[in-house]
Amino acid sequence: MTLAFLGDAVFELLVRESLVSQGNRPSKQLHQLAVGKVCAVAQSQAYGLLEEQLNQEELAILKRGRNAHPGHLPKHADPADYRRATGVEALFGYLYLKGELPRILELYHFLQACWSGQN
Repeated sequence: MTLAFLGDAVFELLVRESLVSQGNRPSKQLHQLAVGKVCAVAQSQAYGLLEEQLNQEELAILKRGRNAHPGHLPKHADPADYRRATGVEALFGYLYLKGELPRILELYHFLQACWSGQN
């Protein structure tokens, strides 16, 4: 799905920017921390957190992305996690194309707050 392709880049950029703003770290550590937030499992968990925060239009995009049929599934990813992660990426791609940067940041900061509450 094209929205997820773009949303993957948007989401990863937000994660990387957030990590860099937390202070200087070795690049290997930055990479490991970023992977922990952009992997299918983490984005699948983000799906569940975001559902209640979305309006009807955004929720429809999230579900449309989740229900899209991927060309392939990575061998190491659970299919359900991968599909939910695709929904999150589609949502971020959609909001980016609409020029909704404030909404993207609002949702991302919500996720950050949830993640920091889990640590």
